[in-house]
Amino acid sequence: MSKITASMLYNFVQCPHRFTLDLFGNSKDRDPVSPFVQLLWDKGSAFEKEVIEGLETAFTDLSKFKGEEKERMTQEAMKRGDNLIYSGRITAGDLVGEPDILRLHNKFYIAGDIKSGAGEEGASEDSEGKPKKHYAVQLALYTDILEMLGVSGGRCPFVWDIHGEEVEYDLNAPQGVKKKESLWALYGTCLGEAIAISRKAIQTLPALAANCKLCCWRSLCKKEVKESQDLTLIPELGRGKRDVMIASIRTVSDLAEADISRLIKGKKSPFPGIGPDSLLKFQARAKLLQSAGRPYIKKEFALPNAETELFFDIETNPMRDICYLHGFLERRGSSERYVSFFADSPTTEDEEQAFAQAWEYIQSSRPCAIYYYSPYERTFWRKLRERYPYVMTEEQLDELFSPETAVDLYNHVIKPCTEWPTNDHSIKTLAYYLGFKWRDTDPSGAASIEWYHRWVESGDQTIRQRILEYNEDDCIATRVLLEGIRSLSQKSH
Repeated sequence: MSKITASMLYNFVQCPHRFTLDLFGNSKDRDPVSPFVQLLWDKGSAFEKEVIEGLETAFTDLSKFKGEEKERMTQEAMKRGDNLIYSGRITAGDLVGEPDILRLHNKFYIAGDIKSGAGEEGASEDSEGKPKKHYAVQLALYTDILEMLGVSGGRCPFVWDIHGEEVEYDLNAPQGVKKKESLWALYGTCLGEAIAISRKAIQTLPALAANCKLCCWRSLCKKEVKESQDLTLIPELGRGKRDVMIASIRTVSDLAEADISRLIKGKKSPFPGIGPDSLLKFQARAKLLQSAGRPYIKKEFALPNAETELFFDIETNPMRDICYLHGFLERRGSSERYVSFFADSPTTEDEEQAFAQAWEYIQSSRPCAIYYYSPYERTFWRKLRERYPYVMTEEQLDELFSPETAVDLYNHVIKPCTEWPTNDHSIKTLAYYLGFKWRDTDPSGAASIEWYHRWVESGDQTIRQRILEYNEDDCIATRVLLEGIRSLSQKSH
């Protein structure tokens, strides 16, 4: 059996089939590492170096050592009671851990990792963030090893995150109000399944999911999913739902042809977590995919009527926590133009200036209707308003994104009111379906982040222009989608 490492569990949480392919897949089937993923690795290493160089306390540095020598020196450092150990290695049984930090705590040790991302996820105006599962299983593996070695200072490992915060992961605490299972129990489940996969006692299946875009096995899995007519080809029917259905309904064709009425008993279906309404929705989508049908309206909706329309899209860099571009396609009657506000450097001054200019432009364009895709623009503008309160008031922000004049096409129209014969409802998928093509050969938000990094480093105007053209195409795609939606509305009458 292969040794189980923290990074392997990280990948397992992201996708169990990735874990399988990393162990048993043919390396020839791997996709090349994308520039964006390489940037993530480089930024992670650079951030770790920055944090370590900024430590004001003495520490034992084992980063130059490898393998058994690193492990031996880690054991010696812990026996001495060194206060802080950087880049150690600990093992127990089939588990191997290389935590960034081992810190003395009540004469024993707790582990920590340095992450170039936020230590928690899901924070909003109404709720606090919660631990990231893929971070938690890594920290739990280190803690498990420390316990087996008899040197654990408790189940309270930590993350030093991009914001300079130390985020404690209480592994014994419930994951949330509704989910009482602890992170420690989650780790135990993941570890058990990972071990079973490594022994070939469990077989995993590929699935279509959002995080496939950054995976090195994405092309192979996409091919296999299509060949097998896997249920995850249906929008919003993810791996978890597929796994509870697959014993009874295995393919898109099976679901399209199933007698759903025989499966539904009152307000329940035979599949845990999938109610009758969801099951009927998935079947309708399966039929649409199976027949290569046309998109249609399932629920009436209203769109604003305005002579001026703004199609709005922003570009952000989560690694720098900056919004570097606000783009608008402005349409007045039969004429349209692209307007952009670009932060030439990743500074608060340039970010604030671009934000202020974008807000001034919107005000000067009124009255108008604004169209965007998904809540991200609204969410990030709220963050910008809090960051730069002199640019606009909270009342102005709320009024700006009022649904009477600002429409989130995804949440207000596409998701609740229409159906499409596609495998997902991303703006790119739907715009491609409607015949639109981006000018760039690699159009994605992730690619734009990597381009902006290179623009900041080099000042190359061709890179800046590439970012602007990509954003302009995103705005045009939003307009194309609106026109497609309006054509559906006309056909429904």
